Amino acid sequence: MPPKDIINKAADGLDALANTLSISTSPTNTFHSPGSHFPSSFGRGSRPTRAPRQLKPFNTEDIKILLLENVNQTALDIFNKQGYQVESHKSSLPEDQLVEKIRDAHVIGIRSKTKLTARVLAEAKNLLVIGCFCIGTNQVDLEYAAKHGIAVFNSPFSNSRSVAELVIAEVISLARQLGDRSLELHQGRWNKVSAKCWEIRGKTLGIVGYGHIGAQLSVLAEAMGMAVRYYDVVPIMALGTARQVGSLEELLQQSDFVTLHVPELPETKNLIGEKQFNQMKNGSYLINASRGSVVNIPDLINAMKSGRVAGAALDVYPNEPAANGDFFTNDLNLWAEDLRGLKNIILTPHIGGSTEEAQSAIGIEVGDAIVRYVNEGVTIGAVNMPECTLRSIDFEQASHIRVIFIHHNKPGVLRQVNAILSDHNVEKQISDSRGDVAYLMADISDVKESERKDINDGLESLGACILTRVLF
Repeated sequence: MPPKDIINKAADGLDALANTLSISTSPTNTFHSPGSHFPSSFGRGSRPTRAPRQLKPFNTEDIKILLLENVNQTALDIFNKQGYQVESHKSSLPEDQLVEKIRDAHVIGIRSKTKLTARVLAEAKNLLVIGCFCIGTNQVDLEYAAKHGIAVFNSPFSNSRSVAELVIAEVISLARQLGDRSLELHQGRWNKVSAKCWEIRGKTLGIVGYGHIGAQLSVLAEAMGMAVRYYDVVPIMALGTARQVGSLEELLQQSDFVTLHVPELPETKNLIGEKQFNQMKNGSYLINASRGSVVNIPDLINAMKSGRVAGAALDVYPNEPAANGDFFTNDLNLWAEDLRGLKNIILTPHIGGSTEEAQSAIGIEVGDAIVRYVNEGVTIGAVNMPECTLRSIDFEQASHIRVIFIHHNKPGVLRQVNAILSDHNVEKQISDSRGDVAYLMADISDVKESERKDINDGLESLGACILTRVLF
């Protein structure tokens, strides 16, 4: 059966340009290949910009996309405009159902609840790309995905402001015991007190992890009159008057409020436990909006009962329910009921990035990255692949094809690839490696329809081949 076009109609000018080339983290900004803007030769003026030609895969009839966990409508709009087949679900799926659904998918989009383990990915015979519509990618077996030619994209920046604002709100709420006062009044109890309620002006905020969220939080906290200290494993230039300290212990000893913004790594598991609580100021506060494994919850419960910690706010937990409902119980985490019974503790269901603005921006950022990868093979922003791009093939290059060759990073592979391509005119080529996986893109001119399969089959026959794609 001849290949079918993966869009409903021909690319329509500027809309197609924006969809295929935007890699911005902002919905209003776009990135364009320098090749389409620089003059063809210096001193002779510039040639008119030409719209890119929509590429389609040689050996795929349609692109099937599976979206889970209520991915934002902005992403669905991007995929529908491309003519992809989109199946969307409001929640995650049990593993057995996920295995069934993923078998035919070329693309899967998830958030934080869906676990794409090696067992699940082994069933995904057609899968080209995974979109994590969130910051983290720890829910995906990245190494397995890379070794099987599956690119993974995420959105590391788009919800930074939303998380930072939530933390500021929690700092104020804990300082004023707003959670307890609100609950008491809901229960009919009037309890107007000022004991152990504080202004945050003049207090010290300690930030563990001075990345995108930590840096934004630093600016907001200083604007409200707080002193900011931060600890990170690498030297990072401070914003404003914030100051980096040399150790976690030093930060804990100086801070009235401690907030955590680190990834989930073996080094960060139980980063805050009994030892660290004993290093904190007596009557200080802890906020965790990073990953649930970073804080030892039983140790936190003990520290709050003893008064060492005066309040805490948690948005993430070691085990989290897969769907909304009455699931935050001891059946999920053995300490859940003890945690829920504490005073001056704010418990939220992993909503740090759950704002309309953040989810819309994430949908656009990850959706555009997936379209660029599927249609053009561009890996800019991939977390598990070398980042490669070539300027787009335009409509005047009707007989050009683009070859994507993902392979094991071994000596002599490029020589074998170029031997297969040697009878053709390779106009552009780029290759890069990341660990054991290498990624090659090549644009070839004047390729006849009958020659596409020969190129595809030749590359797939190489022993180092992981995945071959021919786009035309």
